[in-house]
Amino acid sequence: MARKTFHDINITPLTDIFLVLLIIMMVVAPLLDQQGISLSVPENVEEQKIDKNPQILTVYVTKTNQYYINNEEIAADNLGTVLSQEMKNYPDGMLIKTDSDSTHGAVVKLMDNARSAGVKAISIDRM
Repeated sequence: MARKTFHDINITPLTDIFLVLLIIMMVVAPLLDQQGISLSVPENVEEQKIDKNPQILTVYVTKTNQYYINNEEIAADNLGTVLSQEMKNYPDGMLIKTDSDSTHGAVVKLMDNARSAGVKAISIDRM
């Protein structure tokens, strides 16, 4: 007796793959709408003479998420007012020095307060 050959394509595995991809897209799509930190890209400008002694405020963020300005601990609640007062003496911007164990949230909070205080240039460095 001759064996009957099978000529149809089984699309069940293909359908399963498409359903899994659809579910992944449905889960990932709402996450794409979240806004992150808006960063400004530097523009092309003509070469300018740079002051050899820039006046930059240095703020330290420790591994326990404490803020230090001029070797004085600053409470997180007072950060905005202290930065507003200090930036009058440091017109060239701010340098954030972070410990490698400090949290991202602590640095972002500092950056938000600095932007609110009118800081135009912010640099980040690890200690």
